[in-house]
Amino acid sequence: MMPSTRRSFLSTVGALAGATVLPDLAGAEPVSQGGWDMSWLDRITGKHRQVFDMHDMEVGLGTVYNWLEAHLTVYGLRHPDLSAVVGIGGAAFPMNATDPMYQKFPIGELWKVNDPATGKPALRNIFVEGGTSPAERESKVKALQARGVIFWQCNNALHVVSARIAARVQRPEAEVYTELRAGLNPGVILIPAHTMLIGLAQEHGCAYQML
Repeated sequence: MMPSTRRSFLSTVGALAGATVLPDLAGAEPVSQGGWDMSWLDRITGKHRQVFDMHDMEVGLGTVYNWLEAHLTVYGLRHPDLSAVVGIGGAAFPMNATDPMYQKFPIGELWKVNDPATGKPALRNIFVEGGTSPAERESKVKALQARGVIFWQCNNALHVVSARIAARVQRPEAEVYTELRAGLNPGVILIPAHTMLIGLAQEHGCAYQML
């Protein structure tokens, strides 16, 4: 066999071997990675995009509202031309909990969230809706979600939250975690790690702001 013929033969064998190993990805459906569906990141498509790393529950949602309003006032832009993502870990977890979770667990007490109507630790999620002025009402979770804002909850942080609550109520952490996970606000996306998704959001074009 001549050297050129041998090289052609080996190239052909290598190509055939590769064809048996590499899958045909044409038209393949996206699959979850490690059980996590990350396809929601593809919804971040606005001309202007920002991820808000939420810590300050007193003024945080108002800042998101101001970001939306400024783009509306200056450029006349709304969702889907705007993409806002609110990233929540442990510090701002109370924003993501439903009223039944507040009533079942001492969230208001542990996170120092007081209900303005009673002045006592909240037994409801005061961040979801309500307020005395138009700006305050539009700075709530439901109103922001209606404008296309995405909220996430860090799963690692949720385990820490569960352990904190479990120690107070004297229940197994695993049971508390299961209930809290099922008791997140409608539309909240559970993500594997806050720090990971902050980076991925930026890779999807988001500017970053810590609140």
